[in-house]
Amino acid sequence: MAKITYITHDGEPHDVEAEAGATVMSAAVRSMVPGIDAECGGACACATCHVYVDEAWQEVVGGPSPMEEDMLDFAMEVRAGSRLSCQIKVTDALDGLVVRVPEEQA
Repeated sequence: MAKITYITHDGEPHDVEAEAGATVMSAAVRSMVPGIDAECGGACACATCHVYVDEAWQEVVGGPSPMEEDMLDFAMEVRAGSRLSCQIKVTDALDGLVVRVPEEQA
């Protein structure tokens, strides 16, 4: 299990326990984290699960795949650390991960 903190655009933290093998998106949806719409259900076919990975975690999480980069073109306010949470697999190494939810999703 890994504890993930989702910080909504208004600064409210939501701590979620996520099982290894799940995605950061599925853990957010299961816990009803506001702002993670996940319209495509995790198929990397939309950008409604866009998050900003905290700078301290970017190296651990890694960068987006080419397919994910293409989908990020549809996200709002893309910046350094932007990822689609459906493409981040939870591992024990992500215990303590912090992601921020943008004010708007695509």
